[in-house]
Amino acid sequence: MSLTVWTEILIASRWLICIVMVPTIVLRKREPAPCLAWVAIVFLEPWVGLVAYLLVGENRLGRRRVMERRRSRDTFEESGRPPLEPSHQIDPYLSEEGQIVIHMAERIGGRPVVLGNHVHFLADWDVTIDWLVRDIDEARDHVHLLFYIYADDEVGRRVAEALVRARRRGVACRLLADAVGSRRFFKRLAPELRRQQVEVYPVLPVNLLRRPLARLDLRNHRKLAVIDGAVAYVGSQNIIEPSYGARVGQWVDLMARVTGPAVAELHAVFLEDWFHETDELLEPRTLTAEHDVGGPATIQVVPTGPDLPTQPFRDLIVGAIFQARHRIVITTPYFVPDEATLLALRLAAQGGLDVRLIMPRKTDHPLVRAAGEFYCEHLMRFGVKMYLFREGLLHGKTLVIDDELAMFGSANYDIRSFQLNFEVNLLLHGREVVGDLARLQQRYLEGSDGVTLDTWPSPTLAGRLRRNLAKLVSPLL
Repeated sequence: MSLTVWTEILIASRWLICIVMVPTIVLRKREPAPCLAWVAIVFLEPWVGLVAYLLVGENRLGRRRVMERRRSRDTFEESGRPPLEPSHQIDPYLSEEGQIVIHMAERIGGRPVVLGNHVHFLADWDVTIDWLVRDIDEARDHVHLLFYIYADDEVGRRVAEALVRARRRGVACRLLADAVGSRRFFKRLAPELRRQQVEVYPVLPVNLLRRPLARLDLRNHRKLAVIDGAVAYVGSQNIIEPSYGARVGQWVDLMARVTGPAVAELHAVFLEDWFHETDELLEPRTLTAEHDVGGPATIQVVPTGPDLPTQPFRDLIVGAIFQARHRIVITTPYFVPDEATLLALRLAAQGGLDVRLIMPRKTDHPLVRAAGEFYCEHLMRFGVKMYLFREGLLHGKTLVIDDELAMFGSANYDIRSFQLNFEVNLLLHGREVVGDLARLQQRYLEGSDGVTLDTWPSPTLAGRLRRNLAKLVSPLL
């Protein structure tokens, strides 16, 4: 065929893609911003837009996986898990606004408010691994781990050796790791663990044959460990060396060691994921320990994921911000808010509240950073105070409202964590535990440089173009 014919075919195919894809996107996308972003991409580069949309356009697991997760959740809830009724015993010093957030979290998260817990924050990478290995070495019944990244490095092998020692004592050791985040782990270290009778499974394995029923980049971003049903670790730290390959310096993470009744709720998150990936229903009653209920912290576990019809984490953040009376402090490595979160922060600052956002000076995702710079500059114009952490990549994700309510866990303050990733967070109240987290935030503030619109780095023309282009695709990040 002649060049003219091929050109006509190409032009016709581009228009055909636009005619088919634009109505599809408009009908499937409920939120205007992602809808407009995808329509723009398809119009600009139809073939690129078509391939990208087929791979990552739908915020869904696919019908089969959604049905499986619903089935696993229903089966698990009917399996005899010891019921935990909401305590409704809230810190007597908590304001009426704070109590509204607690009850809202209970309704949208589906997990009960549980009092009587101890929470010990671990802000030192090596200390966290030391404590985890020590608890694994003291395990007598089971060790359950769920991590987004489990690396085949010195840290990963140290934890693996502790698992092998535990298995040799007769302790049941089960490990879930995200198939993408831990892909190198599954090539060599995972087979070694399996040979030692440690049960290891990938979460959300990538399979192109699943297309077009699911998008490929929906990941399990949770970081969770439960030992003997008595101790749980939760937060932002993965099982990997803190340099993460020395791309942007040392990562600064935060984990919490939890004891008390809330451990059973955290354990439920692992058990549901385990059942979904393995079809093995572990008997919850045999895996639940007796707990001391004298701790000062009240906790609600808030698990979220793309299998839910709403965005509980985003809704909870926005609800908490609107209930704040004096001060809001947020730390996050990535900041790509949706319209609701952006509006809540802007109105809080315009209403005279002390709103502070702490982010790392350097990050490992240039496009996400460019989008974040745009939104940070926008918020500073309305009075939000911006701080850039100097040393390393601040990876802890925290929110403290009025020094009386706190949120902490694996989720970033970005659209990916709101809509796409499986996450697990804790809503905390109680003067002691919230005060501990506020003091950690203060430490991050002291290690940061405050910036204003006058001192905010002024980008070149190319930099401004990069920020605004990143803004356009930010609903897709």
